[in-house]
Amino acid sequence: MTLLLLEALGALVLLVFIVWWTMFSGRKKGELPEEVAPREKDEAPPSRRD
Repeated sequence: MTLLLLEALGALVLLVFIVWWTMFSGRKKGELPEEVAPREKDEAPPSRRD
């Protein structure tokens, strides 16, 4: 029974670590400021001239 609880605890710790890693291991200084953030989906993309 103890081994089963230890295995479940290990799986929970691994899950929490994976979620933490994917959420907070990105940019060094967090999210981009509003003026640099990508535009909303409903806005048209800027046109390019090649």
